[in-house]
Amino acid sequence: MCRMSVLAATALTLALAGGASAKTPEVKPPAAAQQTPAPAKASPEQRAAAERLDPLARAAFWGMEAERDPHDPVPATKVAEALRAMGRFDDAAQAAQRALALAPDNIEALMELARDQIALGQGFYAIEPARRVQVLAPRDWRAPSLLGVAYDQAERPDEALAAHRQALALAPDNPVALCNLALFYASHGDAPQAERLLRTAAAKPDAPIAVRQNLALVLGLQGRFDEAEKLARQDLPPALVANNMAYLRAAAGGEGASAGRSWDAMKAVQ
Repeated sequence: MCRMSVLAATALTLALAGGASAKTPEVKPPAAAQQTPAPAKASPEQRAAAERLDPLARAAFWGMEAERDPHDPVPATKVAEALRAMGRFDDAAQAAQRALALAPDNIEALMELARDQIALGQGFYAIEPARRVQVLAPRDWRAPSLLGVAYDQAERPDEALAAHRQALALAPDNPVALCNLALFYASHGDAPQAERLLRTAAAKPDAPIAVRQNLALVLGLQGRFDEAEKLARQDLPPALVANNMAYLRAAAGGEGASAGRSWDAMKAVQ
């Protein structure tokens, strides 16, 4: 964002008088450079409203907030979240790092960096920030849930399963923790266990859309296309449902490579 330069104004005032009553000319020093005050930060209500915007608009809003207060880690973290939602994972990780440079122990910035690394497929680099959150907030279920995904990406399945179970111990009814454990089972070939957990998660009133869509994927990969399509239609437009169902039928049709990739297509709910 461009910053408008501010021109300094100088003024010389000369008082001239003639004759016997003339005074010594008074010379005033140059006025100090005038700077436009920085705009005030958005109010809590404005910030809350910004969270309901699309990712591009959120990124623009929080970028302006970061300019207004370069020392506040919150805008940098929010920029990272918006960039991740736009699929710009490298940029998101850099924004999260900027937030952590301002506040190394900021829990949300640490969590965001872990999410960004997972989104990049580099779960190994998500382990350290997620572990740091566990130290700072040992009762926060999100850290072990993300650790479970990170460990799995790092090909450490035993630690991944233990981390997912720890997340559920902290938040037994949380649909995201349930979903992430279910996806662990799905990716390791246990579709029935994955389905059971996803059905439990999807029944929660606060379950995000991704939970139902992952359940539809698990059902479709087991050849239960009618159930999968019914679930998909709850949240997706008809054209996208048709594309997804065509993909599932191809993946479940015995093509080993396609089937393997289809399990990978399921995403942890972060």
